[in-house]
Amino acid sequence: MLRRLRPIRKEDSPVTDLSHTSGIPVWLDESSRLVFGNQLQPVEPDVRTLDQARRVLWNMSVSEPHELYLMYRGIALPEHKALFRKHRIRYDITVIPAAKLGDEYMKTVGHYHPVASDGSMCYPEVYEVLFGRAHYLLQKADTTGLKVSDVLIVEAHPGDKVLIPPGYGHVTINPGREPLVMSNLIEREFKSVYAPMESAGGACYHEIEEDGMPVFVENDRYDEVPEPRLIEPKDIPQLGLKKEVPLYGSFCTEPDVFGYLVRPHMYDEALSEAMK
Repeated sequence: MLRRLRPIRKEDSPVTDLSHTSGIPVWLDESSRLVFGNQLQPVEPDVRTLDQARRVLWNMSVSEPHELYLMYRGIALPEHKALFRKHRIRYDITVIPAAKLGDEYMKTVGHYHPVASDGSMCYPEVYEVLFGRAHYLLQKADTTGLKVSDVLIVEAHPGDKVLIPPGYGHVTINPGREPLVMSNLIEREFKSVYAPMESAGGACYHEIEEDGMPVFVENDRYDEVPEPRLIEPKDIPQLGLKKEVPLYGSFCTEPDVFGYLVRPHMYDEALSEAMK
């Protein structure tokens, strides 16, 4: 059973309550850092800096901000740590502040996924928006990384779940005026593959602000780029993805449902159907 949580506000440090959307006792403080409550052991974030991301930016000469976003990996309540280990799955939270990199909206550097340990196909991943608004850009490329056959753009809001299927690289963009906080479930030994997007100068589209409006601009370093398909987030109950149920709670209640994150070859049909 997951514990029932009460919102907490510290008088000397305003926080945004994330416990209702995440299902665990976490909050966001005014400096866009996570605050961990109750018995949840604090996790030190990995910080992505401007210099680390410069090669994938629309304007590589921008000079600020220095910190782009924070990644808190391997979060779990004490009573659930063994469950995550047993099923080889990790729960993370990423915080992307509301800021711009010149004209470009704040974003992750983007990556592809490694091939699963059975060698059959790449690992999938699932995301959930906890606060703010997200644009997920997914792209499927050939072995050169420069010929893209499919581009998806998903706008997601709190509670929405987004599946990253095998074979797709992806970037998360914060187009809003408030921080974007998102969680994800992934195979626990997962190592992102950054090189293809770094060498291509980012994803096949950059999202910039032009005359006060968001615009997707094609990255001309790619050889072939199709028009993006705009798709809505949707519930996929057979994969444990339901808007009204936090991702953390869904896993802890029915961990076997998320076997596709570790053994995707056994769920090929379900994963393919989910992308239609």
